[in-house]
Amino acid sequence: MTSPCCNATAHGPLRVGILGGGVAGATVALRLADLGIDSLLLEASDGLVKGPPICHLHAGGNLYREISDDQCLALLRQSIASVRAYPHCINRRPTVVAVPVTDAGDPNALLPRLALLAEEYRRLVAQDPANRVLGEPEDYYRCYNREQFEALAHRPLPERAQRPDDWLVPLAQRLDPDRLKFPLVLVQEYGWSLFRMAATATLALTASPHCELRLNTKATELAPVEGGWRINSQGPAGERQDEVDFLVNACGFRTGLVDDMAGYRRQRLVEYKAAYLARWPVPGQWPEVIFHGERGTPDGMAQLTPYPGGLFQLHGMTDAITLFKDGLVASGADSAQPRLPEHYRRQIDQGWQAEDVDARTRGAIAHLARLLPAFAGAEPAGQPLFGAQQIPGSDPKLRAADVSFEGSHYARVEIVKASSALTAADRIVGKLAELGWLGQSAASRPPALSPTLAITADQDPAKVEATAVHLARQRGYPRELAHKLG
Repeated sequence: MTSPCCNATAHGPLRVGILGGGVAGATVALRLADLGIDSLLLEASDGLVKGPPICHLHAGGNLYREISDDQCLALLRQSIASVRAYPHCINRRPTVVAVPVTDAGDPNALLPRLALLAEEYRRLVAQDPANRVLGEPEDYYRCYNREQFEALAHRPLPERAQRPDDWLVPLAQRLDPDRLKFPLVLVQEYGWSLFRMAATATLALTASPHCELRLNTKATELAPVEGGWRINSQGPAGERQDEVDFLVNACGFRTGLVDDMAGYRRQRLVEYKAAYLARWPVPGQWPEVIFHGERGTPDGMAQLTPYPGGLFQLHGMTDAITLFKDGLVASGADSAQPRLPEHYRRQIDQGWQAEDVDARTRGAIAHLARLLPAFAGAEPAGQPLFGAQQIPGSDPKLRAADVSFEGSHYARVEIVKASSALTAADRIVGKLAELGWLGQSAASRPPALSPTLAITADQDPAKVEATAVHLARQRGYPRELAHKLG
């Protein structure tokens, strides 16, 4: 079924090749299938959406005080579209942004941007009521001064958080206000389930007649042909050769390898990162908590992301936790592919040693416990979520990016954050329209695409969650990462 709000449909024979089944490639395939456009999706691993850790819908980019307002606005718009495209993947709990007294930042400096984001959200909802996916615009953010925060510590712990104040109660009961600058900000930046995204894509694409999905299949050679590309690949059925009209390079941090095969040069960075899992059986419904800090220092940003059952995902923006020494690398003159140190490539391909998991997870727990002392009682809860992300260009602070093109038949998806994937997919559809493959009027104006995809909107949420639980267990992660929260 195609999206009812979309005026783009496939016009004439068209086959799009997509290399890579991470969130980027899977989202492109979902958009094309929803439009009735045939695609061939090749993924080297045994499943879809197995990339670097995803935990947070960046609906405003308030984790990143160093990026521009324009990037934050782009992340807000992209996040709203992503919720509509992946409607069963959101964990509806807010995020609390705090500035420790040890940090040089001023929490009041966050407020003008928050007001700008709230106004943009209000505008988007007025433009289309279906964009009201983050709650009411007037509730997008709320500030708490010290007196208000201390008063919340004396309230009974709510069984279920129903109002903004309820989310602050467990935090107020365990955080020392002397360690914080005020105001604190509660903002409607929700959680995002990697495994429910994987389940959404897997269920939709395996059922679609418009997507030929080949797992455990790797492209080995690319060659331009008249009007498209020839792809040689190696998979369970042996060597195969396919021709496509348009090629999408969606290989994540390995995008440069495909660029090299295609004969294109592109400057990019690749950064290796990890997030850690800890179990902390604490009562109450917790928000996500962000403690701002200077990246790469011992006081780097600390992030506590809640899941059901007392499971938490941890980030610490230091070289000993989420970041890695020599883990940010750039492409060179002879290749579009940045080369990570061998140790990190081996971890990505083969997994982590138990001693590394334990040491870094305990380091992450200690990093949070500097500001939330009770968290020192948390225990490691399994292997980290890890991987590398690409960043186009040379600015490691870039967070809002989508797609670039070479000629008339090649696109590379260059998203940094998962919420940018649908924007990239829509720009690819726009390129196909320019080439005359979509409808009579498509060449003269871009197609008007709804973020809502019928192919995902019609899914059974319970089936998505059950499939997500299966995928989490299959990949060696706690089932709580797949369960709905909020």
